[in-house]
Amino acid sequence: MTAVCAGLGIAMAADGIQPGLWKITTSLVNNGIRVPAQTKPRCLTAEQATDLADTFSPRFGGVNTTCERTQYAKTDRKLTWRLECRGQFNMDSVAEFTFFSPIRYAAVIATKGWMGNQQMIDTQVTLEGEYVGACQ
Repeated sequence: MTAVCAGLGIAMAADGIQPGLWKITTSLVNNGIRVPAQTKPRCLTAEQATDLADTFSPRFGGVNTTCERTQYAKTDRKLTWRLECRGQFNMDSVAEFTFFSPIRYAAVIATKGWMGNQQMIDTQVTLEGEYVGACQ
């Protein structure tokens, strides 16, 4: 893979992915209903491409809700985390990102949320990221 990337003139950020423009395809199933896939561009800076833990970690905040990352693991090819939120809105979210190469990744993020004893959210998001080129 290194020879292929070198041949393409792609320099992987140390312990990261290629900075630049990415095409992100998002597929969503929300409470049993499949939503049509969407593809959007995302420009990653060199700092974001190097710090995968920060770039791909959850950010959630709510009124009267406290969140804590209760699990986190990172290897050369995988990043996994679990976020638990408790308070007015309770939420559990787990994710697994797989980095196939410096120019391709995929992820699955599953989230369930409750207000009181009633489940309000049951969502699975699948992401596919593909490097396109330099940001414009």
